[in-house]
Amino acid sequence: MTTGILFVCSGNTCRSPMAVGVMRSLAHRAGLTHVFEVDSAGTGVRQGGQPPNRHALEAAARRGHDIAGIRSRALTASDIARFSHPLAMERTHLAAMHALAPVGLAGRPRLFAGDDIADPFGGTAQDYERALDLIEAGCARLFDELRQAGSK
Repeated sequence: MTTGILFVCSGNTCRSPMAVGVMRSLAHRAGLTHVFEVDSAGTGVRQGGQPPNRHALEAAARRGHDIAGIRSRALTASDIARFSHPLAMERTHLAAMHALAPVGLAGRPRLFAGDDIADPFGGTAQDYERALDLIEAGCARLFDELRQAGSK
């Protein structure tokens, strides 16, 4: 049985793809890629299929996280049902996820890092690095939490 993790941000081109890359790297290094299903989506995706933002790609690659194959897509209600850990990058995403959640699952989505991770889109390379710092720390905590819980 796999543990489903869904990272959600606005356009699904910066924060959530970086989080996917980090979590997949952690699982790979631990030899646990078979244990986790990791994906991402966006609450404001108007045209799916877009690659990650260039700054996000570069920041992730500098730290050894491959996100080149990720493509943007819109969050759906079925995502919240499918993934046991639907995680919002900020409170506005969390509110959208609660509103979209199927009956009985509105409590499933939660804030990823305990606080908002600012959207680096349109910012400098340093803004992406700062976001990635927070994402790496949040993913490390989540990974440890899930491993200790037996990946339920």
